[in-house]
Amino acid sequence: MTEPSLLAREARFADPDAAYRLLAEAHRDLDERESAALNARLVLILANQIGDLAVLREAVALARQAR
Repeated sequence: MTEPSLLAREARFADPDAAYRLLAEAHRDLDERESAALNARLVLILANQIGDLAVLREAVALARQAR
């Protein structure tokens, strides 16, 4: 039996397309290095917002298997 997921797997944005556009727009006019740095800062900010190591661990595992 698998453990229950700690992550919300369903869409949680009222307008997912707007959320996607916001993230895409944040990268406009950035070169590859600047874009990677923005992503790194955003990951750290959102990881802190989560504030739960078990949830973060599950998110990292899910992101790694999506390669």
